[in-house]
Amino acid sequence: MQRAQALFKPIPTEPPPIRNTVVTPERIELGKMLYFDPRLSRSWMISCNSCHNLALGGVDLEQTSIGHGWQKGPRNAPTVLNSVFNIAQFWDGRAADLQTQAKGPLQASVEMNNTPERLEKTLNTIPGYVERFKQAFPNEPNPVSFDNLAKAIEAFEATLITPNSKFDRYLKGDDKALNDAEKQGLALFMDKGCSNCHNGINIGGNGYFPFGVVEKPGAEILPLKDKGRFTVTNTASDEYVFKVPSLRNIVLTPPYFHSGQVWDLRQAVAIMGTAQLGAKLTDPEIDSVTTFLRTLTGDQPKIELTHLPPHTKDTPLPIVEVTPEGTVKPEGTKTH
Repeated sequence: MQRAQALFKPIPTEPPPIRNTVVTPERIELGKMLYFDPRLSRSWMISCNSCHNLALGGVDLEQTSIGHGWQKGPRNAPTVLNSVFNIAQFWDGRAADLQTQAKGPLQASVEMNNTPERLEKTLNTIPGYVERFKQAFPNEPNPVSFDNLAKAIEAFEATLITPNSKFDRYLKGDDKALNDAEKQGLALFMDKGCSNCHNGINIGGNGYFPFGVVEKPGAEILPLKDKGRFTVTNTASDEYVFKVPSLRNIVLTPPYFHSGQVWDLRQAVAIMGTAQLGAKLTDPEIDSVTTFLRTLTGDQPKIELTHLPPHTKDTPLPIVEVTPEGTVKPEGTKTH
């Protein structure tokens, strides 16, 4: 327990403060409405919840998400749950915070395929939203803005935390929260070196490491064209470097890795042993680590849905397009 307490921290029961952003109940409620509103997409078919489904552990259970015109994104959608604790957002860390991240999918042609101008026009022609933005951003001359839209979504997403897992209770001193098999899995997780990357409050999400420190996985798991953080920094040493994913609620969020090619958690553990640690884990060791990982599922957010305000005759109507199979997405439309 003392070793674990030095490496990990429990998820708090209350959302953390957000740097550079004021969080109010009005902003959280507005952000929740926007999170579930498909009218933020050009087609009126895709919401934030489409790819980060709060009933499915904050993911969509797809290899890679399906976006505008049935286009497939290039990376697996990471969970939104506990993402407020990450060092940055997206697999390559190109967004410093949730506010910046929220703007990406809204504009990416492979996702929601919208524009700031069209989004502002949409929201300004829905009286219920105009009033909500005024309440959330008082004393601003133009409260309905693309920036404020992102701030509201960030405020809501920051509340999506999952405290009170068995492991959290153990970290807080309840020795009986884990059984003997789970404690053995935790000890092995630390002894083998898994905790060198997966540590902290999110058991990951707080650093960048190459995928394949010792041995690179095959191209089906580590696609050669996706060089990870290199596309952000243009630094050679960042080729195939990715943000370490959080292991919180990991049993709820297959498929695994940025490529979304692995559906079985035991297989993912075995691959990480070989690729990152240079260790061929035995079946009992894989089972033991997997047993520990199952203790990381916390209380899921309880969301009470609200009715979304109706649009008007001035609201831009949906544009539904079906993109032919194999169409190459335009430059600059990365996802996740």
